[in-house]
Amino acid sequence: MTGALLCTTGLAPVAVATPAVAAPATASASASASASASAPQVDDGLALTPPMGFNNWNSTHCRADFNEAMVKGIADIFVEKGLKDAGYQYVNLDDCWALPQRDANGKLVPDPVRFPNGIKAVADYVHSRGLKFGIYTSAGTKTCNTAGFPGGLGHEYSDARQFADWGVDYLKYDNCNNLGVDARLRYNTMRDALRATGRPIVYSLCEWGENKPWEWAADTGHLWRTTGDISDNWGSMLSIMKQNLPLAPYAGPGRWNDPDMLEVGNGGMTDVEYRSHFSMWSIMAAPLLIGSDLRKATPATFEILGNREVIAVDQDPLGKQGTVISSEAGRWVVAKEMADGSRAVALFNESGSPQRIATTARAVGLPNAAGYRLRDLWAHTSHNTAGTVSATVPAHGTVLFRVAADRDWSQLPPAVDVTADERPMAEAGRTAELTSTVTDLGRTPALDVSVALTGPQGWAVEATSGTRTPVLPSGRKLSTGWRVTAPAGTTPGAYALTLTTTYASPAGQRLTVTAPVSVHVVTPPPAGTSYLGDLGRLSEANGWGPVEQDRSNGESAAGDGQPITIGGQVFAKGLGVHAASTVEYYTGGRCTGVTAQVGLDDEKGIRGTVTFEIWADGTKAASTGVLTNVMPAHPLAADVTGAQTVRLVVTDAGDGIDSDHADWADLKLTC
Repeated sequence: MTGALLCTTGLAPVAVATPAVAAPATASASASASASASAPQVDDGLALTPPMGFNNWNSTHCRADFNEAMVKGIADIFVEKGLKDAGYQYVNLDDCWALPQRDANGKLVPDPVRFPNGIKAVADYVHSRGLKFGIYTSAGTKTCNTAGFPGGLGHEYSDARQFADWGVDYLKYDNCNNLGVDARLRYNTMRDALRATGRPIVYSLCEWGENKPWEWAADTGHLWRTTGDISDNWGSMLSIMKQNLPLAPYAGPGRWNDPDMLEVGNGGMTDVEYRSHFSMWSIMAAPLLIGSDLRKATPATFEILGNREVIAVDQDPLGKQGTVISSEAGRWVVAKEMADGSRAVALFNESGSPQRIATTARAVGLPNAAGYRLRDLWAHTSHNTAGTVSATVPAHGTVLFRVAADRDWSQLPPAVDVTADERPMAEAGRTAELTSTVTDLGRTPALDVSVALTGPQGWAVEATSGTRTPVLPSGRKLSTGWRVTAPAGTTPGAYALTLTTTYASPAGQRLTVTAPVSVHVVTPPPAGTSYLGDLGRLSEANGWGPVEQDRSNGESAAGDGQPITIGGQVFAKGLGVHAASTVEYYTGGRCTGVTAQVGLDDEKGIRGTVTFEIWADGTKAASTGVLTNVMPAHPLAADVTGAQTVRLVVTDAGDGIDSDHADWADLKLTC
């Protein structure tokens, strides 16, 4: 990975250190809140809720399809598809809209091929659709694109005047080619220039989090980037989310943490992952800037981007950013206080298998009450709960609730929690046993309850205990045992089964709840010592591109890495990964040890910091501590005796994933 630390693609003059992920501790949050509370703030009535709109960069970069027709087309779609009514306002240009040279008077010149009628004509068209218009430049001599378009450094007042005259409503101000000039000076100069125009312009500081703008920029702009650039993959989105979550105390009306634009619809993630992306950005009160070409968007993309109940979480006028309640074992609970006293609660599953995630109304800050309304913002259904907030969340998925004390809770059907043992494993042709549990979370009983488990065609699924009960009182459970057998010859991998519960409310309403169950068909490891990278993987997640076998992690394509090389030493065998990364193997209690030579690959020069960890089931069996590119290969060994699974984990050492090409060289398993 080239290190996407810019607000657009290009080469930064210096490396950027991103903030470490803080533990979800209230003490540090309180300290941060005290620090931010004393900071002055822009008070111009702009961006009182996080800006919503569009930016072309993630879908077009500097390609020819970024032009006047595209921008006008996006404005039309905002209106025609109801996105404008849902709250999206800004249609923003990114880099490459100008010619590389200013004119004789030092003015910016729009590219006549991309924008034959000029920028003002495009802004006028956007305004005619009842929308607002944004533009981009950099707080340096040039923008971030390697073509070298002119930046605003030294031209702030002239450029701001041009922008105002064109009808610009939003400025994204990048950080490339800044000559080492103090960031506050550069960004405050453009702030003053924008104010001098007299035009209300939302000011977005795209400073990458390099100088902790959350600590000082509330008096400078309306939003500030907290991280490097997002990429359209799970690892990038996850890393950025983790960097942004601890900064909740600094956000509020007119001052927003910006973890970068949305990738929803660009194709690098699944719709489940995109719903997580949209849910987590909304609960973090992040700007919602669509980064996909809506002219090519699928119905699923419009459904995600247009979910008004989720948007309402982002746009809540109280302006609170969600805070982490818990995050153990990839089970994240993030809660956001809302203006009406309710709480938005995200149950986010970082892992690669379904997991039950739970919290309580009290834990997320709600008062004691006889009953609560539990509103599922993706399913658009409401239930009553006695206080438990839980769901079985798909791999990489998010269930987003809005929870409130409600005097009319008894008018709602009871919430029912449906779950099963997490990730049972079986060798092909052999039987796996698991238990499902149906729990009445409500204050009222669930009636005529039944449960069924269905698997892929050809699989044998058999209940070994009762599947029905006429009454399930509040807080009681229906547990059912199951035998599941994959046919002999089934290809190893994860297979989706569905657990379905039907029940009736006391008022006679019939309801159905489903939960995902993942059964892994596994192959036992061979006896003796094997190269672990040659064996089938139980699961994998990588921060950039695919996990590579016997090569380094290159860019985003499979097989584009180089020979594994650490400190000048070349290794023929191993795995090339990119932080944050997890690769898991089935060992079935048959193995005793894992050994490797680990380190950062030489292809990234001196940049990059990571830690390597080996986990035996739920126990960390070995760890390197922080490694850098200047270090030679580091030997790592772990005792994994009796473990059913072994996980190889690489973290970003808390400073973001830029250049974190990590190698598990000479990786061996002894069984």
